[in-house]
Amino acid sequence: MKALITGGAGFIGSHLSEYLLDQGHRVMIIDDLSTGSIENIAHLKVNPRFEYTIDSILNTPLTAELVDRSDCIFHLAAAVGVRLIVESPVQTIETNIKGTEIILDLAEKKKKKTIVFSTSEVYGKSRKVPFNEDDDLVMGSTTRGRWSYACSKAIDEFLALAYWKEKRLPAVVIRLFNTVGPRQTGQYGMVIPTFVRQALEGKPLTVYGDGSQTRCFCHICDVIRAVYQVSMEEKAVGQVYNIGSDEEVSIQELAERVISISGSSSKIDIIPYSEAYEEGFEDMMKRKPGLEKINSLIGYQPSHNLDQIIRDVVEFETKRDSAD
Repeated sequence: MKALITGGAGFIGSHLSEYLLDQGHRVMIIDDLSTGSIENIAHLKVNPRFEYTIDSILNTPLTAELVDRSDCIFHLAAAVGVRLIVESPVQTIETNIKGTEIILDLAEKKKKKTIVFSTSEVYGKSRKVPFNEDDDLVMGSTTRGRWSYACSKAIDEFLALAYWKEKRLPAVVIRLFNTVGPRQTGQYGMVIPTFVRQALEGKPLTVYGDGSQTRCFCHICDVIRAVYQVSMEEKAVGQVYNIGSDEEVSIQELAERVISISGSSSKIDIIPYSEAYEEGFEDMMKRKPGLEKINSLIGYQPSHNLDQIIRDVVEFETKRDSAD
């Protein structure tokens, strides 16, 4: 298989590239490096089955050529991270919707299988936990910029499923729940790498809100294996799948565990959302995936628990500090 990964120099895209190469496939990536990094793929450049293009998927003629040369497309390119979403809502909406529209339109012309990556954010303010793929989505007001990302990714999903239903493009939607691991940056609000950096530097860990909100974190290795298996399943076409972990933790407890595992003496600072982001910021109090559907398709069970995830990120960040 020759795979095209949009956003391939990002955290998830670079790990997916690595995994596909290890499985013997050819990999092409395109990334504009707006949130990705050339460092994430530096170790892959020597592989003759890997090629990369630094450009935007909005460059339609170039993207069309890459799509034509591929057998399967993994569409990861998107605006990501709560901070980026709040600070750059126009970029968030345009990048996500326009980019997905271009990829689906080009893929449909040659009927190339397309894996569209979405997010647990689409469940919005739903209080039905765990979240299952066919649950109603409960979005906040359009006056709250926080929900622009969720809405843009929901549109991406509608587009992908419409292309399957109307034009028979073999498309699959994957909703990721807080994927974490080495190479992830805290630059755009990802909480575990942010906490780990703060702990290693002896700075206070900044918990936003009151810390009682809960999340489920999944190791990048578990996610990538599941994504690959789903991409190989013909039964997955036209479907939506959650991928994540169902091990729940409050953000307050997460901060405490990062401090303990890293051996840090850092304290914890509780910061109101209005100071961290913007006045009127709204958050999801719980975000836990239902995993029955993905389990029935590929027998999925995450193999890394939260402490292992934290240890891996601490080890990666410690080694990076030593290298610098």
